[in-house]
Amino acid sequence: MASRTFAIGDIHGDLEQLEKLFSKLPKLDKDDTIVFMGDYVDRGYASRQVIEFVRERAAKITGAKVVALRGNHEDGWLRVISGGWPEFVLPLGNGCLACLRSYTGQLYFPGDAPTEPELAKMMTGSFYPPEVVAWMQKLPYFYEDSHAIYVHAGLPKVKGEWVHPSKIDDPTILLWIRTTEFFKSYNGKRIVVGHTSTDCLPPELSTFTPDDPTDMWESECVLAIDTGCGKGGFLTCVELPSKTVYESRG
Repeated sequence: MASRTFAIGDIHGDLEQLEKLFSKLPKLDKDDTIVFMGDYVDRGYASRQVIEFVRERAAKITGAKVVALRGNHEDGWLRVISGGWPEFVLPLGNGCLACLRSYTGQLYFPGDAPTEPELAKMMTGSFYPPEVVAWMQKLPYFYEDSHAIYVHAGLPKVKGEWVHPSKIDDPTILLWIRTTEFFKSYNGKRIVVGHTSTDCLPPELSTFTPDDPTDMWESECVLAIDTGCGKGGFLTCVELPSKTVYESRG
């Protein structure tokens, strides 16, 4: 079946889960599209390798069209590179040291603190190769096809109405927003999001395996597919229009 879209959730530097997931996908071709939902870096051990996979390997492996969206972690690093943002770099939970060490080839262990030279590089993002920075700068804020709208985090309401991402003055809101109202009451064209781990969403409102809050979360108009990859969870892909789900676990 051609003209399928395979949306893949937040990866966060976990190359092992990414490769496992791809081994479970059906055969794709040039009429299919893979949409990566953003957040390729930080937390996991292999941010550099994940970016290489998304930039180059995914299309070669599958022959499909590849769309890589911008996530809030890519946006965070671009802000660091353009003028500094210590509030993003310093919290251990953001996983920025893991990203740095994937580029410098040093081992990372959870709970490690950066050395002074490492901290200096993290504060400027100077360890990123120029071609990777240029790639991140070109990542789109959303994608749309006949099946759905794809954005990293969600949509805002303006004057009581849900706004199409093309009509938002500051598109960075699509990368960072996290509101209960969106998941409870968004109505409109189906939208696929990452960003918010599904175990943080109300399972009683999900029509997809509500007995497993770590799984994909689904309402009538929203599919949420960040299932905690890179922080102890697994990676999820949903195929549209069939809504077939593929997982790296198991």
